[in-house]
Amino acid sequence: MKFVYDFAEGNKDLKDLLGGKGANLAEMTNLGLPVPPGFTITTEACQQYLHHGTHVDGLAAQIDEHLAALEEKMGRRLGDPADPLLVSVRSGAKFSMPGMMETVLNVGLNDASVDGLSRQAGGNDRFAWDSYRRLIQMFGKTVCDVPGHEFEQALDDAKTAKGVHDDVQLDADDLRALVAAYKKVFVKHTGHEFPQDPREQLDLATEAVFRSWNADRAVLYRRQERIPTDLGTAVNVVAMVFGNLGADSGTGVAFTRDPATGEQGVYGDYLSNAQGEDVVAGIRNTLPLADLEGLDKKSYDELMQIMATLEGHYRDLCDIEFTIERGKLWMLQTRVGKRTAAAAFTIAAQLVDEGVIDLDEALHRVSGAQLGQLMFPRFDLAGSPSSLTRGVGASPGAAYGHVVFTSQRAVEVAAEGKPVILVRRETNPDDLPGMIAANGILTSRGGKTSHAAVVARGMGKTCVCGADEMVVGRDSFTIGAETVREGDTISIDGTTGRVYLGEVPVRPSEVVQYFEGDLDPANANDPLVAAVHRIITHADSKRRLTVRTNADTGLDAARARRFGAQGIGLCRTEHMFLGDRRELVERLILARNETDRNEALAALQPLQRADFLEIFREMNGLPVTIRLIDPPLHEFLPSLEELAVKVAVAHEQGQRVEHDEQMLAAVRRMHEQNPMLGLRGVRLGLVIPGLFAMQVRAIAEAAVALAAEGGRPRPEIMVPLVGAVQELETVRTEAEKIITSIVGDSGVDILIGTMIEVPRAALTAGQIAEAAEFFSFGTNDLTQMAWGFSRDDVEGAFFWRYLELGIFGISPFESIDADGVGRLVRIAAEEGRAARPGLKLGVCGEHGGDPDSVHFFHEVGLDYVSCSPFRVPIARLEAGRAAVTSEGSDHR
Repeated sequence: MKFVYDFAEGNKDLKDLLGGKGANLAEMTNLGLPVPPGFTITTEACQQYLHHGTHVDGLAAQIDEHLAALEEKMGRRLGDPADPLLVSVRSGAKFSMPGMMETVLNVGLNDASVDGLSRQAGGNDRFAWDSYRRLIQMFGKTVCDVPGHEFEQALDDAKTAKGVHDDVQLDADDLRALVAAYKKVFVKHTGHEFPQDPREQLDLATEAVFRSWNADRAVLYRRQERIPTDLGTAVNVVAMVFGNLGADSGTGVAFTRDPATGEQGVYGDYLSNAQGEDVVAGIRNTLPLADLEGLDKKSYDELMQIMATLEGHYRDLCDIEFTIERGKLWMLQTRVGKRTAAAAFTIAAQLVDEGVIDLDEALHRVSGAQLGQLMFPRFDLAGSPSSLTRGVGASPGAAYGHVVFTSQRAVEVAAEGKPVILVRRETNPDDLPGMIAANGILTSRGGKTSHAAVVARGMGKTCVCGADEMVVGRDSFTIGAETVREGDTISIDGTTGRVYLGEVPVRPSEVVQYFEGDLDPANANDPLVAAVHRIITHADSKRRLTVRTNADTGLDAARARRFGAQGIGLCRTEHMFLGDRRELVERLILARNETDRNEALAALQPLQRADFLEIFREMNGLPVTIRLIDPPLHEFLPSLEELAVKVAVAHEQGQRVEHDEQMLAAVRRMHEQNPMLGLRGVRLGLVIPGLFAMQVRAIAEAAVALAAEGGRPRPEIMVPLVGAVQELETVRTEAEKIITSIVGDSGVDILIGTMIEVPRAALTAGQIAEAAEFFSFGTNDLTQMAWGFSRDDVEGAFFWRYLELGIFGISPFESIDADGVGRLVRIAAEEGRAARPGLKLGVCGEHGGDPDSVHFFHEVGLDYVSCSPFRVPIARLEAGRAAVTSEGSDHR
């Protein structure tokens, strides 16, 4: 098997095999761009290594062959004391995982070749010893698990002894001494000397990169980003070029457009006399990329030309890493860049205007998750709050929370239900758990290309970087005379970069205002609003799925309709029995005879009729699916424990509390060990005479009333928790008699269907379809029953462990379990339609607004999805994306 590819042998379409970095290095090589020579060890080699836990047969020989070819190209040998070849060993998975896996620079350097490197650099001893100390530090931490903070402490000690603040102020003698100190740290933690054999360094670094695929932070990041666990990482071995050779050298990261806003221009960071890790680690504050023009116009002009070439070739925003070695520009990496949600929509629309992509492709370039981020509120600055400081707005959003200074504290405080802002000098990959837990991230160092910025943008977290006025300590930070301690509240604006003391109020986003109808995209100055309008309008034109909403009041229905809902897929009637009406429900439950029960139902009916009429008016002309009462009636009663105590105390005091005693007897009579699997749904309607009949009558009367007003009601009655067709037939027979007696010649048509939420219903869907005009999949309960989970208990009890172990990539209550629960949906859809070809199919569980689930429901052939009002735009967008994806598959 071929495990190693020269850059000239690959291309950008081989990401599965070569990883993103290797595939793109190959693509740039083939484009004739200045890429240092090198080769890529494939993801298949990584998979075999991880599977067997040892070396991969045949890999060493292939590395020998490609290393020899690399030495021939460079005219140098790895480890040659007189004229050494040095290489970098870098990870590179199919999907970008910034900072999550390992990199080792300057591999091949040792005690014998450090002087040879100095001679290569024209007698630059400082450069050679700086490169050697970096190798020991990165190799020690990455390959041998030496605590990184000990190397950092040794570096800080060296700077303190010299009386300087930056490592660039250390001279060759200082760095020679630092190498000696680093070697002692290495021996202390490994028990052996730093390896001097260059090939041993290369092999050990390669294996460390393989192992880093399963490092805790990489696993956590993949889980967060839903990246499959079995892909593995490629390893790129690249001839070193040096940005730390002096003032005419440097390193940087560039974007072809602003990754935060999508605006065109010159964006990125540059550091003179530095290696690439210095930029992404944020350990020194960078210069804006535009400043490079004044420092090295030749390299700047060449970089601008290459950036234009790459964006034209990839037809998208490109993220580029480069190094300048004594005035010579080298390209070290390119990839389609991570961007904020706002930039994703803006750039997609720009590229359509430029004729680079069409609107179908623009739909592929955005996602429902990104649209959801744009709908979060922003800070309301009407009160003119004074800002503490200003950094770089690295990832937009408005976030406030309690200040914490470590990743561990962020996780702990967030677990208490408190909002958190993680404050660091700079983040590193080990901070990932805290970054996930935090509402926002604030650093005193770094820019838009630092680790904090890149990871935050990928996660949609608010982030401000490079707030260099801020001096970060162990449990506080200071800005001038102001001290902010752990636990204090701050607010950070990821767009402007401003930091405020206290909690700043928020206002609705412009995107929400657009969906609410408050902003006309034709008159909006905001290009983002125009881009969202354009793309979601195209999604609406392409989608096959109708998007409904889950709404129980006229207010919710009206808002959802403004958001683009095409009906109501779930109206929960139990919400109508709360508040002031709870007393009427108690009367129903305490009824001693048929007369008392009928009186209670008669009192409830006009209230129900008014509720339904209000909703029908708001959804005039659109379908409204009303679920008959579903939960156990005891949920409307007081707690058994509280009521028992209350009655016992009264008896102890010699008091008679007849009402409470009757209520206690009723609660005990209705008490169930597992009420979610007990007397609820259709069972409740069959056991309590008149309950469903009252609701059906109220629905029919409300529909007729709207029709009399000239409206067009389209009610659909949904019977919940059906497991056998006989249950539905019994309810349907009674309902049809009531409907017929009320509707008459009004022209109102009322459909009767059922909710598929019991696994048996899915497996007998062909029978049930004979009595149902529609199915609506209640995927919340279907997931609960298929897995045997209580959704009220399990997420806090053990889901965290299942996610940690990789048993779940994501909670099955959040995104449809396509293999298990999804198969039940597929079976029910196919068998239901086989029995009744015109059967309408929809989904009304929480999955109806989940982007991945929407694609599944499109594939299965449902007619509609239903979700909360706020998620309606997300479902519209994803339904359009699903249709375009399906068309593309059909064409292939």
